[in-house]
This record gives sequence, structure tokens and C-alpha cells, in this order.
Amino acid sequence: MMDQPTAATFRWTDYDAILFDLDGVITPTVEIHEHAWGELFADYQYTGADYLQYIDGKPRYDGVRSFLASRGLTLPDGDPSDAPGDTTVCAMGNRKNALFNEVLERDGIAPYPGSAATLELLVKASIPDAIVSSSKNAVPVLKAAGFSGRFGVVIDGIVATDQGLAGKPAPDSYLLGAERLGVDPARTVVVEDATSGVAAGAAGHFAVVIGVDRGAGPQALLDHGATFVVADLDELLNY
Repeated sequence: MMDQPTAATFRWTDYDAILFDLDGVITPTVEIHEHAWGELFADYQYTGADYLQYIDGKPRYDGVRSFLASRGLTLPDGDPSDAPGDTTVCAMGNRKNALFNEVLERDGIAPYPGSAATLELLVKASIPDAIVSSSKNAVPVLKAAGFSGRFGVVIDGIVATDQGLAGKPAPDSYLLGAERLGVDPARTVVVEDATSGVAAGAAGHFAVVIGVDRGAGPQALLDHGATFVVADLDELLNY
């Protein structure tokens, strides 16, 4: 077994595959998500700290439940077919999704430059990769960012629901991503910006879990299972 790498010793080519979270890792969609969540919970004294603590990285309906629980509130789950509204968990989640898509369609999104450069590096090195996201909007986000068709494997919230997978911090979605790439988790890297995501990578016993600090804080990412933390993937382009 090789020693655990640091940012200074890490080499992409030491591993068989890379699994990327999407929001906050490849694209700055967190800003759009935060805006949508903030509007959804405007009447509940919502703050940016609430996003990081209760929502970030979780499937949409789990995020609704988690935030409401932080305020001592519960709602009936309802059904995913519920119209956007505020009477059930699903209705609130669907309203948030509508708000998100309005902003995405209006403004589009550009990938983080360091992440785009990393994806180019992996293509040149012939290292397979995949997207593993809790979001049900992963495919339209990838399209808006210019990555339509770039990833042969995308495990998103739709796939997770269809397969009955538990959301992050459970490792199920990452394990399915590795399975569909045909790789061993022990030879695979997870790249995440959310504490729930690094916890999922650690729980799945992946070789390396890279934490990208987009606001969660380096120590929080390390405490939840990151092998090491960088501020941006451009820090690893020379390796």
C-alpha cells in the first residue's frame, strides 16, 4: 500500500480513475444553488452558514428536511410529482429546483479554470473519470458549462433515485460510479468540496479523497475524511 499523498506528492497518474463531484468542484454552481435556497427559505432567517451546515452536498429533498429540522420544523414528505410550493418537502424541493433552473438558463455557467485544465490533463493521460453528483440538474449544468457528452459516466440525483441509492454522506453513489467505470475504489480518487461528499469518499474506502475548499473550510473537510485539501485544482496541475 502506498503512503497517503499530500498536495505536494499527489500524482493523477498514480491512480486508475477519478470521480468528481460537480457543483463546487467542476462548476461554481454553488452560487446559483445558494441563491435558490436563500430565496426558498427567505422567511426562515436563512444564512450562507445554513447552506454549508445543512444543505451542501445532500440530495435536494434531504436538504429541505435537514434545514427545516434545524428550525425545529417538519413537513409531510409529499411526492416528487408535487407542484412547486411550500406544503410538503417535495413541493419545497421542486420550488428550489425551478428557481435554480431559471438562473441557469438565464445566466449560463463557466467551469473553474483549474478544473477545466485538470480535465484536459486527464484526457491527455488517458485516465478515465466520471461525475458523481447529488444534483438532479447535473446533465443540464454540464451542458451549460460546455461539457455535454464529456463524461461517459454521470451518477446524479436521477440515477441515485432510480437505483434506490442513499445520498451522501453514504458512499453508494461513488461506489456505483467506480463500478460503472470498471475500477477498484482502492485505486480511485474522489474530488469533493462538501463535508458530506468527503465523508462519502472516506466511507467508500477510496484511495484518495481530495477536498477542494470552496467555503467549508480545510479543517472541516479533513475532519470529515479528506486526505488533503486544496483551494483549487490548479494546485495539482504540475503533478
